[in-house]
Amino acid sequence: MSEKLITELNQLLSDFHIYYQNTRGAHWNIKGPRFFELHAKFEELYTEALANIDEIAERILTIGGRPHHALETYLEHSNIKSVKDESNDEALVKMIVDNLSTLIAQENKVKELAVEADDNETEDMMIGLVNAQEKTQWMFNSWLGK
Repeated sequence: MSEKLITELNQLLSDFHIYYQNTRGAHWNIKGPRFFELHAKFEELYTEALANIDEIAERILTIGGRPHHALETYLEHSNIKSVKDESNDEALVKMIVDNLSTLIAQENKVKELAVEADDNETEDMMIGLVNAQEKTQWMFNSWLGK
């Protein structure tokens, strides 16, 4: 399988790990009158992210690669920046929207490489991720009044 595809899947894996930590931190630290709705939604997001992380790592292994597995590697490679000490509901939702934009862009990149490599399974995986995340992004943008 294409080394470039494996490299970009590892990039996505790194991005997902930081996204996971950001959503987990949002879940733990959210404050304000919309605490209950966002606390529950952020838990949904990090639970889904954890399942996606496992699927991506297993896909890398399936196509003959080795998934990144160290926190320092995720931090070094991720296009998503780690967010800390944020508790404002609107700022956290904007962070989620921005993180999703980064994930979607990387998933589309992986999808194109999968097409070139004739890897229908990876392509299908990326289509599913993009579809779900675009919907989540649309919902959060609606929440923000956009």
